[in-house]
Amino acid sequence: MAVPTGPARVERPRMPTRTRVHRALHWIAVHAIAVAAVLFFVLPFVFLFLTSVMTDRQTLTPDLWPHEWRWSNYADVFRTPGFGTWWRNTMVYACLGTTLCLLSSVPVAYALARFRFRFRGVALVLVIATMMLPPQVVVIPMYIFWSENLGLSGTLWPLIIPLAFGDAFSIFLLRQFLLTVPKEYVDAARVDGCGDLGILLRVVVPMIRPAIAAVALFQFFYCWNDYFGPQVYTSENPGAWTLSYGLKSFKGAHHTNWNMTMAATLLVMAPVILVFFFAQKAFIEGVTLTGVKG
Repeated sequence: MAVPTGPARVERPRMPTRTRVHRALHWIAVHAIAVAAVLFFVLPFVFLFLTSVMTDRQTLTPDLWPHEWRWSNYADVFRTPGFGTWWRNTMVYACLGTTLCLLSSVPVAYALARFRFRFRGVALVLVIATMMLPPQVVVIPMYIFWSENLGLSGTLWPLIIPLAFGDAFSIFLLRQFLLTVPKEYVDAARVDGCGDLGILLRVVVPMIRPAIAAVALFQFFYCWNDYFGPQVYTSENPGAWTLSYGLKSFKGAHHTNWNMTMAATLLVMAPVILVFFFAQKAFIEGVTLTGVKG
């Protein structure tokens, strides 16, 4: 009795070793620039991480690989007096500043993109012109205003409150995206009896989520990494320092403990890297659709 068998298995001829090597070298040659760029950006982070888990004594040696993995360095950084306060202040500054910036920039961008009024072009030029004014030019009168007139020196409020009045770059970015939204959607909502505020909240905002995500990430990164502002307004009060400014004091106190310094630096960078990693799709989509590249 014949036993049925399946189709005969056809074995693919094995590629010669010389051909495989030739293809591998060709791939490396074609992607050499990309590989070099990846190594250029990744190797510093690898060195930073490896140093952060070394012992104090090994960081002063030429060894690059830890002999003993000291994960407790990260816990020691958090136990450093003031580090938790700096972390809390940075989260308040970044989250509250980003929220206020979005709440104030979206309506202004919508008005500049959709409303027809006299001197609209002049208003847009004035908004863009503020992007050309360096903050160092107005830092002295602004410091006098916040410290002497309002008595808010030594706090983060001089950095947070101005964001409630919009940001020029965020307004411009959102306006460029709003120009791509079809006008028919707005007209249809207006015919159905929806007012301007309802159109903005129910029709426009859901359609510009990628742009809002991109603006939110830009603003969050700016607030998280801001060093100049906290240095001007909070230097006299260590209880109001942020991570970017407090890290300078931390490095001064642990200038010989490179493992602690690297661990603190990695902890400061980690939230920004994680936020961008999880939101990179919305970020790239928003930046691409708004026409701001590079």
